[in-house]
Amino acid sequence: MRILIGWDDPAEAELISLYLNADDEHHAGVTTEPAQFLARVGDDAWDVILLATDHPDGEGAFDLFEKVRQEKPDVPVVGACKSDDVFRLARFITNGMRSYVLRDFGGDFVFLLRTTLESTVQAVEAEREQRIAERMRDEIESVRTFQESILPRELLAPTGYEISACYEPSQIREQGGRPVILAGGDYYDVIMLDKKSVVLLVGDAAGHGMRACMSIMAMQTLMQMIHNRKFRKTAEFVEEVNRRFCEHAVSKKDGSLVTLLYGILRIDRHEFQWTSAGHPVPLLHDRYSGTIAPIASGDVFGAPIGVDPEIRYRSFTTKLPEKSRLLLYSDGLVEAFAEGAQDVLFGTEGIAETMRRTFNQPAGETLKALLDDSNAFTKGAGRHDDTSALLLDRQ
Repeated sequence: MRILIGWDDPAEAELISLYLNADDEHHAGVTTEPAQFLARVGDDAWDVILLATDHPDGEGAFDLFEKVRQEKPDVPVVGACKSDDVFRLARFITNGMRSYVLRDFGGDFVFLLRTTLESTVQAVEAEREQRIAERMRDEIESVRTFQESILPRELLAPTGYEISACYEPSQIREQGGRPVILAGGDYYDVIMLDKKSVVLLVGDAAGHGMRACMSIMAMQTLMQMIHNRKFRKTAEFVEEVNRRFCEHAVSKKDGSLVTLLYGILRIDRHEFQWTSAGHPVPLLHDRYSGTIAPIASGDVFGAPIGVDPEIRYRSFTTKLPEKSRLLLYSDGLVEAFAEGAQDVLFGTEGIAETMRRTFNQPAGETLKALLDDSNAFTKGAGRHDDTSALLLDRQ
């Protein structure tokens, strides 16, 4: 700790210097002349300043104090006041003095200086961390709001189907003693291509914050630019998105990655053609039989968007039976876990249990139950990743 001291009594100043410089953890620069004190204020990065409140006299000490505050506004100042001059403290304290110590006539106060100065520095550092935490909270909130603004407000469902979607950011870190709702990189959308075809997609950018948000924004922009072009296969569309994303400044600069499940529902045939770019495979719930299972298994995953512009993807087609439901989701839903139990996940088993329990409820209520159940599974720890889900219900 580096300490600058302005003192009025040379004998006491020498004692203070010996006491505070007794170890290698502290360096005290002691001055007894006002001009020398002011000259040293700007010489170094002081952690704290100790100033006698009558040095060289009451008015002069306050002038020194004001000059210190102007030149070093972030450095805490501790006053040293004689017990019969306590009335002087009010003026200093109301103008920013952080703390004070009373000078007894026997000089025993010297042995309290180290504790007083250290506690003052610690208090100031704690306040700075609090301010930084609040600024971080504001930044995170701004990015989160920006990210959520790109999610569609209304989802149009074709005749014979119900579509509902939800998004919930992770809420696991703490800044300033309160939980922080993290900005994330999840994205979903439903796009009517024509009277017979509907696009359903869920994307998930790696990480959190502005980087993840910008990755999703870049991908969304690319998809909007080309989604009205006629691609015969979903794989061809994903390949085009990947190629353009790899060439985008966001990907080139940060090496950003996005997983994507992109599919097209053919309403007339009740078929869902889809391609996975590193994204979880949708779950199909047959409400007649009660079975809930991934619509495919084995080697059906392509690489995430942004790995290599030359990657080739594959298309798959799944038939949707009557009274069936198709769930597209991000991995934040299945990877929910309780604190200290990272190897026990909510998983597809947890999803299946919730979907069976809510099989006769509207799609929106089922999604709410999924979010509630997966969050409850964490036992208050909160999900460690953003969670998106899109439920397609064939009536």
